Amino acid sequence: MSEAVTGSSSLRRRVYWWLERPDRAATGPWLLELALIALITLNVAAVILETVDSIYDRWGLTLNIFEGLSLFVFVVEYAGRLWVATENPNYRTRASWAVSPIAIIDLLAILPALLYLFFPVDLRLLRTFRMLRLLKLTRYSPALGMLLAVFEEEAGAFFAGFFILMVMLIFAASGAWLAEHEAQPEAFGSIPAAMWWAMATLTTVGYGDVTPVTVAGKIFGAAITVIGIGMAALPAGIIASGLNDQLHRRRASLEREFRKALEDGDICEADEADIEAVRKHLGLSRRSADHIRERVHAETVSEADRCPTCGQSTHPKKDT
Repeated sequence: MSEAVTGSSSLRRRVYWWLERPDRAATGPWLLELALIALITLNVAAVILETVDSIYDRWGLTLNIFEGLSLFVFVVEYAGRLWVATENPNYRTRASWAVSPIAIIDLLAILPALLYLFFPVDLRLLRTFRMLRLLKLTRYSPALGMLLAVFEEEAGAFFAGFFILMVMLIFAASGAWLAEHEAQPEAFGSIPAAMWWAMATLTTVGYGDVTPVTVAGKIFGAAITVIGIGMAALPAGIIASGLNDQLHRRRASLEREFRKALEDGDICEADEADIEAVRKHLGLSRRSADHIRERVHAETVSEADRCPTCGQSTHPKKDT
C-alpha cells in the first residue's frame, strides 16, 4: 500500500512539473506550454471562422472534429491541474485551487461545451462562449496575469465603483424622467426607459439617439455629462494604480533575487539562470532587470566599502 501511495505521489509531482512548469528552464514543459498556447489560438480562430456561413457549410465537419479534440485536451488538462493542485504550496486543498481565478477561467473554457452534451443549447450561442478560451492565455502571459491579479486584489474597489455607478444611473434616469417625460414620452416615459440615455451619458458614449429637448433637461444632461467624465476615469484610475503596485512588487521580488545571489560576493552561472527564470516568470524586461542589477551592485559595493562598526568609508579621502 505504501509503495502505491509513494508511486502516486511521485507521478503527481511529475505531472505537476509538466503542467505548472516550476522549472522555467525545462524544455519539455516549455514545449507543452507552447502547444497549449497554439491550441487556444487555433480554437479562437475556429470560433471566428465558424460565424462565416460559407466557411462553416464547407468545413463544418472538420471544425466540429477539431472542437471535439480540443475539448478532450482541455478537459484532461483541467483534470490534471486539479489533481496536482496540492503540489502547489499556494493551495492546501484542491477546492482552494478550484475557486482561484485562473482555475475558474479553465472551467469556463470547457463548461459551455460540456453543458451542450446534456442540455439543448443554440449552437451559435455555444460558439460565442467558446471565446472564453482566449482568457486561458492569462496563464501564459505575465502581462495578462498581472492584470488578472489587479482585478483580484482590487475587487473591493471595483465593487465600490460599480455601486456608485448604479446609484448615479438611477439618479440620472430619475432626473431625466422628471425633466423630459412630458416632452418626450416615447424616450423618457418611465425611469427604466430613461436609463438608456443615463447609461450612454454616464459612460460618455453619447449615442445621440435620445437627447433632452427641454431647457431643464439640457441643463441636467450637461451636469450628468460632466459627472460621467469622472465616472469613466474611476475604473481606469483603479487599474492604473493596481498595475503600478503590481509592477513595483515584481521589481522588488527580482531585486531580492539579486541580493540573495550577491550574498557570497558574486553571481555564478547557476544564479544567473535562476534570476533569468524569475525575470521571465515575473514578466519584466531585460532592461528593467539590468537596471535593478546595476542598482543592487552599486549598493552592495558601497556597503562593502564601509566600516561595519562606525559606518564610515574605508577609503580615506585624498588631499587636494
